[in-house]
Amino acid sequence: MGIKESDLPGIGRKFEILTKENEKLTIIVHDDGRREVYHFDEDDHDEMLSSITLEDNEARQIAAILGGMVYKPQALESIEVAFDDLIIEWFKVEPGSKAVGRTLGELDVRQNYGVTVIAIIKKDKQKLTNPGADAVVESHDRLVLSGERKELKTLETSLLSKGDG
Repeated sequence: MGIKESDLPGIGRKFEILTKENEKLTIIVHDDGRREVYHFDEDDHDEMLSSITLEDNEARQIAAILGGMVYKPQALESIEVAFDDLIIEWFKVEPGSKAVGRTLGELDVRQNYGVTVIAIIKKDKQKLTNPGADAVVESHDRLVLSGERKELKTLETSLLSKGDG
């Protein structure tokens, strides 16, 4: 997700947000507390589809909802359970990442990253609980991992995401 910020002298501040799915939102925060939110066509970022104006208290209530302070969703890809420093998280394997086509034995995530693979959920929803070293990681698999936050982030960046790693 990309966010561009710019000052609007005498008005406030403008935030332009482009999501991973190429959806564009523009939020203008006025100096008096009002917020204007604009949603644009994903194929034509100049074509506004809808807009809404919120008072300061309305915007803060919506922010609390979106930020998970009111309700934390139980969606598979966002569940996180904390036990002091140990957490369990779900990660989606991106196409083109270094883990694709390799076995858990080859990746050796426990030795190399200090992370345990609890389960693999395949694209077809097949669940491999406590997968063995011969389990092959494929793009779009969801890996259920246990470890410390820093170790999980390192593994995600190095093996599960596209890019240099």
